[in-house]
Amino acid sequence: MQIRRKNFLALSGVAASVTLLAACGGDSDTDGGSGGGASDAGGASDGGGETAEGVPARGNADLVIWADELKAKSLQEPAKTWADAQGITVEVQTVANDLQTNYVTANQAGNGPDIVLGAHDWIGNLVQNGAISPVQLPGDAADKLAPIGLQAVTYDGQTYGVPYAVETLVLYANNALTDVPEPGSIEELVEAAKAGGAEVVLSLPVGEQGDAYHMQPLYTSGGGYLFGTDAEGNQDPTDLGVGKEGSIAAGEKIGALGADGVLRTSITGDNAISLFTDGKAAYLISGPWALGDINTAGIDFTMSAVPGFEGMEPAKPFAGVNAFYVASNGQNAGFAQTFVGEVASNAEIAEQMFQSNNLPPVDLELQEKLSGEFPDMVKIAEFAELAEPMPSIPQMAAIWGPLGQAQANIVGGADPASTMQAAGEEIARQIG
Repeated sequence: MQIRRKNFLALSGVAASVTLLAACGGDSDTDGGSGGGASDAGGASDGGGETAEGVPARGNADLVIWADELKAKSLQEPAKTWADAQGITVEVQTVANDLQTNYVTANQAGNGPDIVLGAHDWIGNLVQNGAISPVQLPGDAADKLAPIGLQAVTYDGQTYGVPYAVETLVLYANNALTDVPEPGSIEELVEAAKAGGAEVVLSLPVGEQGDAYHMQPLYTSGGGYLFGTDAEGNQDPTDLGVGKEGSIAAGEKIGALGADGVLRTSITGDNAISLFTDGKAAYLISGPWALGDINTAGIDFTMSAVPGFEGMEPAKPFAGVNAFYVASNGQNAGFAQTFVGEVASNAEIAEQMFQSNNLPPVDLELQEKLSGEFPDMVKIAEFAELAEPMPSIPQMAAIWGPLGQAQANIVGGADPASTMQAAGEEIARQIG
């Protein structure tokens, strides 16, 4: 599966797979789905030297923070401003590769950072490895931070991170190729695109190996789910939805779109956005990472929530939230907790980060402040409230490969029932 998120949230199923194996044993070559920049890749360290493995050695600063390249760059100045006001020193370091995996290893060895920035779907694995500590949000957090952000960083009833940015999939319409810029259903979308004569009705990455991330809104609208929840509302890996009736119904709808040529395995993470920016596709399902190319191409577009199938469930794409985590073995936990508390209670740090790395914010005050100059980023943050946080339990790593491949096969004409059932059996086998 290919996920083209470019410089946005590093929702790293690959990293989750690697660290899940370290925690649980076994082996897997399942691609968790972060291609083309949706990884923890960064650049050279911002200080402190490097270990033999290319991971920055912890410097002598009072507060050390690890992040990928873009987030580290955006955090340098606001972190220094905050630290200067506190009378302490801070060092923001870039981890060049596999941020989550390297963080877990360094934290276990006691030579990691005090804070790490990462995606919310890391939480289950980080908790399982004892790598992060709960955080205390201010009492008015529910009034200051978007609900999707708070929901995403809550795991087994505990808050484990301070959210600051969110992403989700949206529908882009090329207004020159359709008279229905905000279709209310997939059926209306298809009809409008065909009426407009577009070469491609819907540009949605499928590829030969599938793309369960981009297919999620259609899968959920058709009735599919990944994991159920227990009595406390926690994700329940023993209740696997893949292979059950809802997933088969979703597969039938996805298969019908494949038979109609609306979904194509020839559309991948490499060409999905360009088909839209080249004026070939009437509609595109993608995230905020597509905005730069769309604006550069000068496309007159409308952005709306991804619609579902007529008469079926609402489409529920994944929401991905980026957050600050406090290291369980950090040398200066007090400074770390104070810093993340400041991020939660004051929009200033997130605002300064936004100026050099535009990510849809979860701070409600910041959303309002940015709505005039950056309306599309704020709209995406608002659309994220209609999404569901990507499951953060470690077992999610087993979903990507089998489900994505099943969906690609169904688009190519495979039987939905037997294909989904086989995918469910493979996922269950991997989960154990």
